[in-house]
Amino acid sequence: MPLVHFNLIEGRDKESIKRLLDVSHEAIVEAFDVPQRDRYQVVHEHSSYQMVIEDTGLGINRSNNLVVLTIISKARANEKKEKLYSLLAERLEQHCGISPEDVIVSIVENGDADWSFGLGEAQFLNGKL
Repeated sequence: MPLVHFNLIEGRDKESIKRLLDVSHEAIVEAFDVPQRDRYQVVHEHSSYQMVIEDTGLGINRSNNLVVLTIISKARANEKKEKLYSLLAERLEQHCGISPEDVIVSIVENGDADWSFGLGEAQFLNGKL
């Protein structure tokens, strides 16, 4: 945990997607203090007409390089969330060429009973995690 969904406009090559996933994971590890192998990422690619992403009146210009991240995670302090937003914007621009205007993040919080990592068990509840 966290579980990260990446919604992208189709057209990126495998190397670009791998770099996006790796850079995002490093930012999450740093901001949320999670272990390196705590990595759960899913990529969803869409045709451009299937993503309508505007700016909520903020004057933000979007491109087809848009990345919408939905992060499902236990509750985190606001400071950690703000650090993550900043790290993602900075590092995705630096390492992936993605403008901060094209990085949207939404965090959905849940609790220990909402996770099973396999074997039909709730590992946070049974003490294995």
